[in-house]
Amino acid sequence: MAVEVGTKAPDFTLSDSNKQQVTLSSFQGDKNVLLIFYPFAFSRVCTGELCQLRDELTDYSNRNVQVLGVSVDSPFALKAWADQEGYKFPLLSDFWPHGAVATNYGVFNDKAGLALRGTFLIDTTGTVRFTEVNQPGDARDQTGWKNAIATLAP
Repeated sequence: MAVEVGTKAPDFTLSDSNKQQVTLSSFQGDKNVLLIFYPFAFSRVCTGELCQLRDELTDYSNRNVQVLGVSVDSPFALKAWADQEGYKFPLLSDFWPHGAVATNYGVFNDKAGLALRGTFLIDTTGTVRFTEVNQPGDARDQTGWKNAIATLAP
């Protein structure tokens, strides 16, 4: 079961595509976080979704939102994908223990070994304000979280 709105977001530390550690709680008191779980780098639907985030990144920055992408890919695959697509937000590797963070958020498909398309908006207090979970082949409608971001204090 996915993490629910109104609960405290499970904290984590993961390596990004540059093998730098990123801790969710480090954003508390400073930035809201849009946490985007996706199945795999280089896949068609994931690329489309993350390219839209890339193209609208200024809108998120202007609303004090840090975008973080998470998949079970290795940091090396994420680095190649980020370089190819020009992603300027952290792509985090939930590679080992395989899918541990996705499991904590209730979006890990252990039979397929991948994260579902889980979306979580976390405010500056660390509280979950929006959740949505889509299956691997189902692209997200970004309207839902954009509406949720609009309700947050700037």
